[in-house]
Amino acid sequence: MELPITATTAAVIAILLLATAVETVSKRLKLKAAFGDAGDRGLIAAARSHGNLAEHAPIVLIMLALLEIGDANSTALIGVSGAFAVGRVAHIIGLHQESEPGKAPLARQIGVILTWLTLIILAGMLLAEVYVA
Repeated sequence: MELPITATTAAVIAILLLATAVETVSKRLKLKAAFGDAGDRGLIAAARSHGNLAEHAPIVLIMLALLEIGDANSTALIGVSGAFAVGRVAHIIGLHQESEPGKAPLARQIGVILTWLTLIILAGMLLAEVYVA
């Protein structure tokens, strides 16, 4: 298979997207809230965990694919894609945890940090491929 790292990452992300979509729809049905969040913290968390994943996944998958096509270091790509997946799972867990007002739960913080590190590392690798190699 071409692009096995990208394909594996895409499959993992697809499963997470499906799981978060099912959770969101389930909460909507339970609350009879076809639109909006009905002011329900659980529905807000479910919808944002799905939406946030959907917002970040495309650019990560595009950058992974471009780097994989360009024969970037496979070990590095596996590590970065793994960190992204772990970060997204942590973020999803963190969105569903209670926390002090004004402070995100630790799992959510870890999720954000891993996601942002993924973006920075992949962007840096791409720029290095284009301008340094």
